[in-house]
Amino acid sequence: MKHKLSIRSSAGTYPAFAGEHILKESLNEILEDHVTDKLFILADENVLRHHQEHIKHIASSIAGDIHLISIPRGESSKSVKFWSRSVDFLLQNGARRNTPLVVIGGGVTGDLGGFVAATTLRGMPLIHVPTTILAMVDSSIGGKTGINHQTGKNLIGSFYQPKAVIADTAFLRSLPRNEWINGLSEILKYGAIHDSEIFSEAKIFLNERTDEIPREKLIPLIAKCIGIKADIVEKDEFEAGIRAFLNFGHTFAHALEKACNFDTISHGEAVFLGMLAAHKLSADLGANLPGNDLDPFRALYSYRVSEESLSYNDLNKFMLSDKKRTGKHFTFVVLEKWQQPALKTVNDQQLINSAWNVVFEELKNCRQTDINA
Repeated sequence: MKHKLSIRSSAGTYPAFAGEHILKESLNEILEDHVTDKLFILADENVLRHHQEHIKHIASSIAGDIHLISIPRGESSKSVKFWSRSVDFLLQNGARRNTPLVVIGGGVTGDLGGFVAATTLRGMPLIHVPTTILAMVDSSIGGKTGINHQTGKNLIGSFYQPKAVIADTAFLRSLPRNEWINGLSEILKYGAIHDSEIFSEAKIFLNERTDEIPREKLIPLIAKCIGIKADIVEKDEFEAGIRAFLNFGHTFAHALEKACNFDTISHGEAVFLGMLAAHKLSADLGANLPGNDLDPFRALYSYRVSEESLSYNDLNKFMLSDKKRTGKHFTFVVLEKWQQPALKTVNDQQLINSAWNVVFEELKNCRQTDINA
């Protein structure tokens, strides 16, 4: 089973593939008309720990000169230091403007590798091979690249479209369960803002064993999410309008990540909490939201951060540094009803703190559940 989608951008149209064991076939299809005497691979160290021989075998069948860059896992790799090291490696090993850079890993590696490709020699051919669900359905699609700054997340970056995206679900087999749940958050986001059927389709994640999640249901779900994001990005490539809807829950989430020093909470965990907060804010602003379609998935999340370590002041201060803020007040993606997102500017601090209360309560309940388990 292999899905192929076409994504249109100002730089041209590129394919996105989704399937199992499709890396070799897809790379050959992408590079069949490309001179590939040299190939650079920038990959997450954890991916290499499980798949290095497989990756090298495929790469060697395509090009004779292979250069591999290993990137430490974790948000700290999205830094000027690792961007500089990667650019140095490419230039010192003879990279040219037509030399492909294959970036293999999750969202952190993809964001870093995309920015490396965008800025080295004013742009190298970029091929994304996302290896987490989160990266497959979200961060690898749409051309956003970037690294973090000490004042906030993703504050240094550019829009740079890849030559292709290859979502090979074979890489998911080596992922721990919490990484599957991290990706689930972005899938549920598409359910909230675009397609309610996703909430039902995503219930395959309620299975206790990730190796028992049926690929005949997972792969079409991944392809559907890629298609939704591609459709939105095609209409608003540079985030001047509706692309902002893809940030549902993310204004809260980015503040949570910053408050936790990008350490004790994952992006997916923060996004799920952020969507709960955004749901509450939407309701308080008058949205018509009967029930909460996120509820069946709450029990899948566990958190290493306690509500006692967070404060309104810190969280709201970090929201003020969000790169998407354009005025002196907070702007949020909210729901007017399910599948009907909107941008709303909110200057009522009590409403915002009330939304944070939902996050604090969720963390408290989760901790009590862990204690009683």
